[in-house]
Amino acid sequence: MIRIEDALQALNIVEWTLSGQPKTEAEFNAQFKKIVSTNASGTAIISSNPSEFGVTWSQVSTKQKELQTAYDNAKYQRDRAGAYPSIGEQLDLIYHAGIGGDAFQAAIKAVKDKYPKG
Repeated sequence: MIRIEDALQALNIVEWTLSGQPKTEAEFNAQFKKIVSTNASGTAIISSNPSEFGVTWSQVSTKQKELQTAYDNAKYQRDRAGAYPSIGEQLDLIYHAGIGGDAFQAAIKAVKDKYPKG
């Protein structure tokens, strides 16, 4: 699951704190804090003023949904990656069958058939 933190990072928002996983604009504005500057001694000045966040709840929630959709659409890639024979096993299949050998091609095809694209 894509988190609010992932959306903030994708939006290039840095130097912030968030307590919890907000579901609404009001929760976001209450739970999000932004470091807006430092004082003369180097201590962070933290703002809870939404006008100083550099991002709105609408932007964050839209980005989170966008990232979740992209993650969901790539499920077959994650499934395939774990199902393919290891590189060592693939090389062994090639060695024993020759490049383009039937055993190698069958092993790769089995994974692609089990986890088809979209």
